[in-house]
Amino acid sequence: MPSRQKQNEIFTPELIKVFKIFGLISVGLVLLLSFFNTKRANNSGDDLTFRMSSSNRLYFLNVRAIKYDRESRSDAGMLLFRHGKKEISETSPLLDLVIILNSQKDEAYLYLEPGNIDWPLEIRASKDGQEQIFHLQNTNNSEFLTYVRELQPWIIDDANFEVKKDSSWTSIWSKPKEKEALKAILEDYFRLIYEQE
Repeated sequence: MPSRQKQNEIFTPELIKVFKIFGLISVGLVLLLSFFNTKRANNSGDDLTFRMSSSNRLYFLNVRAIKYDRESRSDAGMLLFRHGKKEISETSPLLDLVIILNSQKDEAYLYLEPGNIDWPLEIRASKDGQEQIFHLQNTNNSEFLTYVRELQPWIIDDANFEVKKDSSWTSIWSKPKEKEALKAILEDYFRLIYEQE
């Protein structure tokens, strides 16, 4: 004879069946959604500041790199890209932004390359009566990125830039094609490391 259900029994067979169904559906949904999660925590300890994705690197090399002069440094395993609209001079001080691709680490760096002037650099930016002086040292990738981020708002605002050489200020990045080149370099670089301006 079948056992009778007690009146005060909470977990009836029907309720247990419903819990099993919802439990299995919940676990299945969590597993399914975990496969489509593209944002994952970085617990590797690696610095991803300069990391470039394969798609961004291919876009740069196949589409944007035609505007740059390319230098291959096989000894370091790196490619250097200098914009084709950079100024060339034998005597005047120059300062070029160089994009460096490190294919071994899938990283991209920015370097401020002085011409006809030595480190440390002193750069003065001025626009609409406002003025700021930047002191730059020849340092590591993180510091160069910090320097560029400090200069970036002034570059975007088409400020006037001067560099100090032998206690006199000389204009740099003054021609429209140089200003366009600087903006293009910043745009291309921040796209490479997937960081929007």
